[in-house]
Amino acid sequence: MPLSLSPAAPARLLECLRALLPAWKRKTLEQRVRSGCVRVNGTVVLRPEAPVAPGDAIELADAPFEVERPRAPFPILHDDAELVAIDKPAELLAVGTDEGGERNTLALLRAHLGAPLWPVHRLDRETSGVLLFAKSRAAQQAVQADWEHARKFYLAIVEGRIEPVNGTIDAPLWEDARLFVHAGAHPDAKPARTRYRTLERGRTRTLLEVELDTGRKHQIRVHLASRGCPVVGDERYGTPAERLGLHAWKLALRRPSERSELVLEAPPPRAFSALLR
Repeated sequence: MPLSLSPAAPARLLECLRALLPAWKRKTLEQRVRSGCVRVNGTVVLRPEAPVAPGDAIELADAPFEVERPRAPFPILHDDAELVAIDKPAELLAVGTDEGGERNTLALLRAHLGAPLWPVHRLDRETSGVLLFAKSRAAQQAVQADWEHARKFYLAIVEGRIEPVNGTIDAPLWEDARLFVHAGAHPDAKPARTRYRTLERGRTRTLLEVELDTGRKHQIRVHLASRGCPVVGDERYGTPAERLGLHAWKLALRRPSERSELVLEAPPPRAFSALLR
């Protein structure tokens, strides 16, 4: 049975618990709060600094209280002790902006899991597909330290027909003051290499499988546009469409602890495939 307590005066939750339970260690009480073992007026409170007042009903349990989590508004592709991967929809931010207040994948997934998460990589708002998060900073740092060995595959629908049908685009990229990325020689240019192969040809568009050897900003979009085949729906480097024709299809990496391979795959949504037709 949970302990039932009530504040004698307005206070922060942790300080109130310390006053009511002087025999308990501060660290133990803080861990109970952060792990979901404390309810105030029937609601689980995870913040030790949350305010409480006389008349509030505080419950302290040995195990976390059951909490109904909000459903995730996207498919969860993988979930283990270290990593969680989702299939991000197009037009949803990967993480929040500095201004805040906008729906983003990281915040929605944290609310669904009821646990802290750290982003391993990013996807542009307009790009759908595999997006990976870590459940600890150690796992995040381990994956990022090995990121150059991860294999990143995308599906891209482009305007026209690219020549040759299979190939590699090896052109440095640089960003101007307007945050517009260019391909070609420049003092600030960084090496960038994109491999592609043709999967299917429509009447006026082509479906490509793209693999990144480097991970520069807007790399796929700029490299393909430089070949005269911009990604469909790319308003910055091409022309508008119903959505961006870019989908993070597959991600293969080594697990942080076991070092075994983990392969994550997100099938392309109907709205993406419809662009080819």
